[in-house]
Amino acid sequence: MIDFTIWDRLLRQYVDDFGRVNYLSWKKENHQSLNNWLKDLEDLNYSPSSNANEQLALWINLYNAFTISTILGRYPIKSILPKFLGISNWLAFLWFFNRPAYKFAGNRYSLGKIEHGILRNQLQDPRIHFAIVCASIGCPLLRNSAYFPETVQEQLAEDASRFINNQEKVRYDSQNRILFCSKIFKWYRQDFLAVSPTIPDFIRTHLKTDLPIDAQTPIAYLHYDWSLNEQ
Repeated sequence: MIDFTIWDRLLRQYVDDFGRVNYLSWKKENHQSLNNWLKDLEDLNYSPSSNANEQLALWINLYNAFTISTILGRYPIKSILPKFLGISNWLAFLWFFNRPAYKFAGNRYSLGKIEHGILRNQLQDPRIHFAIVCASIGCPLLRNSAYFPETVQEQLAEDASRFINNQEKVRYDSQNRILFCSKIFKWYRQDFLAVSPTIPDFIRTHLKTDLPIDAQTPIAYLHYDWSLNEQ
């Protein structure tokens, strides 16, 4: 089993309760600690577990750690997209998500391969979309602690609740009777529909307040903010 202690300590030290990262202090004080931890995992003798909770914790942690490491290496920047590395938004998007820049247990991975090939295709829990973070404000809030196999189910439930009950991600316009929600529900619609008949039905199961939404409620999608999630 992978030891996430170092990753957990760094998150607790540099991420606040609103998912904002103190990249400036992290880069000055402990960037190498994160790099060393990831380096130790590169050639690890690791056999994939058949335990879904172990796999969820592992790949969510790695996705987020690889993302943060990339940002720290290029900080200060204002966004992962606009003029990132001086290239166009579309090319920056492809560079950020699709380059196989990360090594784990002797194999190369891109963020896209972890997200789509492993988390979505193999583990198939739509709540991962409220846990993996691409360092943007529009993303879910970065949890300021690591995921662990023994608690990952509870953590994902908390993540889903925190996201859906955040007015910046999901809100209901009672006057016009429109459900406004993050574009995450548009981009990964099929993942949510695999476990719920409609997007409003999925959202309703995680709401802390009773809203008058049902399968027929019209949906509009909120602007996705690609600005960096920094303190």
